[in-house]
Parts: sequence; C-alpha cells; structure tokens
Amino acid sequence: MYREISERGPINKVTLWDGRQVWLITGYEEGRRLLADDRLSSDRSYDEYPTMAPHLGAPAARKLVLVGEDPPLHNHHRRLLNPEFSLKHARALRPDIERIVNGLIDGIEEIGAPADLVEHFAAPIPSLVMSALLGIPYEDHAFFQAATAGIMQGKDPAGTEAAAAELVRYLDRLVTAQEEERGESLVGRLVEHVDTGELSHDEVVQLTMVLLIAGLETTSSMIPLGVLALLDHPEQLAALRAGEVPAVTAIEELLRITAVTDFAGVRWITADIEIDGHLLKAGDGLVISSTMVNRDERVHEDPYAFDISRGSRQHVTFGYGIHQCLGQNLARLQLEVAFETLVRRLPGLRLAVPAEELRMRRTGTMQSVERLPVAW
Repeated sequence: MYREISERGPINKVTLWDGRQVWLITGYEEGRRLLADDRLSSDRSYDEYPTMAPHLGAPAARKLVLVGEDPPLHNHHRRLLNPEFSLKHARALRPDIERIVNGLIDGIEEIGAPADLVEHFAAPIPSLVMSALLGIPYEDHAFFQAATAGIMQGKDPAGTEAAAAELVRYLDRLVTAQEEERGESLVGRLVEHVDTGELSHDEVVQLTMVLLIAGLETTSSMIPLGVLALLDHPEQLAALRAGEVPAVTAIEELLRITAVTDFAGVRWITADIEIDGHLLKAGDGLVISSTMVNRDERVHEDPYAFDISRGSRQHVTFGYGIHQCLGQNLARLQLEVAFETLVRRLPGLRLAVPAEELRMRRTGTMQSVERLPVAW
C-alpha cells in the first residue's frame, strides 16, 4: 500500500484512523527538508497535532517533554542533556556494555537451548544500560519495562494514562531521593540544575521518563527484529559472523530496513509551506514515514533489498533536525556490541520454532516481537 502511495509522488494526503486527513511524506529529501523547517511544530498539546493511534490521545502521551516541545523550551532541555549523550560519553560506556552483553550470553548458555532471545537478551540489555545511566535499581526492571511498554503500546487512552501515572509516581520518588542524597547518575546531575533554577523537580521527573521510554522500547525491539532479518538472509548472517562486514556497518542497514517505528516525524504546520507544487496549510497535520523515506530509490540503489554491506547512514530512523534522537550514539553502540557478540558467541544461532509460529505484533507506533525462541 505504501509503495502504491509513493508511486504517486513523495507528498500525498492520507486518512488516519480517526478520519483526519494529513500529509504523508515518503521522500528522503522532502522528509529531511520538512523536519528542518521551523514552521513545523512537535507540540502535542494542540488539537492540530495528529494522533497516530487511539491510546496516544491520553494526556500523558500528549504532554511529553523534549519530544513534544518546540523551541525555546526544547532547546533549553536539549542543551542540558546533550553532554550526557555525546559520542565520547557513549564510547566510554563500551566496556560496561560489553560486560553486560557477554554476561547475558553466559546466562543463555547456562539455560541451554532453546532460550527466549527477547526475555534473556534483547530486553535486559537496554534495561541494564539505562538503569546504570539513570541510577534506577535494576531489580525494578520488570516494573519499568512493563510501564514503558504500557505507555507506548497501550490498548486505549485509559491504559496509557494509568501506566504513565504509575511510572511518574515511581520516578518522583527516585528524583526526591536524589535531591536528598546525590548520586553519580544522570538523574543526580539533572537534580543539580534544580538547585540553580534551570529545571524544576517535575521537569526532572518528566525528562527521566522520556529518556527511559526512548532508551528501552526502541533498542529492545530492534535487536530481535534485526536477528529475524539476519536469519531470513543466512548469507548476510554468515558475512557478519565471518567479519566480512563489520557490525558497525551492518547495523546501519538493520536500522534502515527494520526500524521499529514507522514515523520519523509527526508534526503540525504553524504557517503555510509551499513544497514541490503542494501547499501545506497552517493547521494541517504531517507524518513522515521512515519506512518509505528509508527506501527512497533516488537515494538507495535497489532500496527494498537487504544488504548489510550497504552501510549507508542516509536514513531517518533516528529522525532529523532539532528532534533527531538524543540517544542515537548510545543506541548504535548497544546494537553494535549486541549483534557482534551474539553471532560470534552463538555461531549456530537459529529459530527454535517454525517462523510462522512467532507472534509478532504492531500496536500503535511500535513494532515488536513478543518472544523469539532460539537454539544454537
């Protein structure tokens, strides 16, 4: 269906689940141009902002800081967080991530085949990394994994709101504890900005929630989806395992073609925009499809082919413009270590059940694999 739409051109009108018509952008150049345009707003508190699924109409999903803000407030929050997610800072975490990944594979080997790659590998990696980064006790991981999934993949607005309220109460206690006794975590450093008046207590709670959701949901879903893609293409898996294609190169193709979210950007237009013969009017909604932007034939030769040697960063899986993913350096590093170590240490990795038995779900804006039984 997407291909049929994009054949009409890179800019088309489509109808959402609630009957609203919005602009759908499927072209790479057009998508990047619009994501960099300051006449687009990410502010979800306005009715003009397109709601992409029923549960995302919940108040908690419409008032997210950072991702749902415009300048100057967005710039203020981003400035305080940028140093925490720099490339240098991410690289310093590599030994810890390698220890985590190897420890999880040790556990899988102890369990013996078959094992569930989601439960025992994909989900714990970002949980352990974000726990250490934010200063959240890992023993609470079952709670915060369920809460973040409840917000992003809720069945209805009430469920999303309830999950968000629970998570806010938990993080409020965490931030309060950091205010009383400073730790060495990111949250502890954010609390220092409360002392200077740059942030409020509630802003630290909300920023922590957004970082936790973004850090857990995307990475934990990308790993099993990427493994499935590699298992579907054994020659590519063999090239990765043999070192013919480095993991750092392979993950760019995995990001391009198996992105967990279809939306590189959901925005509303604050002032008329003329682009390629189309008039996008103030108040219109706009959706940029990463699925199609990442497959633009004007950018990628044979764009529907999966080729881990391609190594192109010409994709918008991490977005573009001022809202480009803050944690992309950390996400890339986790994926690189996860895939390189997994294929090296479990050389016979394979599905433990027929592929058609796997339960995959697409709920709201996220695509995830609930379970991935593997053997080796």
